[in-house]
Amino acid sequence: MAGRKSDFVLPTLDDLFSTQEMRDEAKLTRIRDIPLELIDSFPDHPFKVRDDEDMTQLVESIKERGVITPATVRPKGDGRYELVSGHRRKRACELAGMNTLRCEVVELTRDEATILMVESNFQRSQILPSEKAFAYKMRLDAMSRQGKRTDLTSTPVAGKLERGKETAEIVGEALGDSKDQVRRFVRLTNLVPELLQFVDEGRIKMRPAVELSYLDEDCQRDIVDEIDMTDSTPSHDQTIRMRKFFEEGKLTTEVIQAIMGEEKPNQKEKIVLRGERVRQLIPKSVPLNQTEDYVCKALEHYASFLRRRAERDSR
Repeated sequence: MAGRKSDFVLPTLDDLFSTQEMRDEAKLTRIRDIPLELIDSFPDHPFKVRDDEDMTQLVESIKERGVITPATVRPKGDGRYELVSGHRRKRACELAGMNTLRCEVVELTRDEATILMVESNFQRSQILPSEKAFAYKMRLDAMSRQGKRTDLTSTPVAGKLERGKETAEIVGEALGDSKDQVRRFVRLTNLVPELLQFVDEGRIKMRPAVELSYLDEDCQRDIVDEIDMTDSTPSHDQTIRMRKFFEEGKLTTEVIQAIMGEEKPNQKEKIVLRGERVRQLIPKSVPLNQTEDYVCKALEHYASFLRRRAERDSR
């Protein structure tokens, strides 16, 4: 028909002077095997890399099949690379005796890299409170520097900033916590290392820890000394009172000792088991909520062994 619009489309210069294979190749992200010695860890990386049972399994997997999912790095401009995601994979390659790590090289700004680093590590099965605390703080700081932009993240939930939403709320929605819980975790970054370790071990709960985070370093270290002396940690009520005294300028070493010296029914004859040390002795197949039952059965078995040995020695 004379008036019919033609279906013919002129090819682009790209189509004329490149093959489909070349175009497909151009779309591929740069993936390469990079020498481990050229890869630097992410600055102030908040997530610990542990040589535990999971790491042993990862090493064996890499020995058999190599690195299936490439790590993510960004070029530093001096011939070196900064590791954004894949610190455990890098460590596993070192333990496996490999010299290189398969990596995806991505151009990222510092803030984009921070957001991606936090999100990728939140996929871990176990994350310590201290790791969450510094990870949340790093991500919130990065978003603040971006003017609260979230369109650079890889998480679908965290799309462009919705009107009226706070940064903490956006981060919480993306990573599975409420905005108040995000704020509580960030407060933990104000604790001295010793108190933060008590939180990781479960000896100090979240709410008491948040109250302690408002005290200055000297007061916090006085509390650490009292914990070491009495082998008891402050209750939520005690930390609330200590914070009140501190804000009034009345929290002295003597006041801390008096408050900490109060008898707490829930800490009479309390046995403290260091979480990290105990967990290393328990198979990963045992769920966290069955840890107590596993430990009790192990103690019963050991007690039975000691009785049998005592009977044998008495013959």
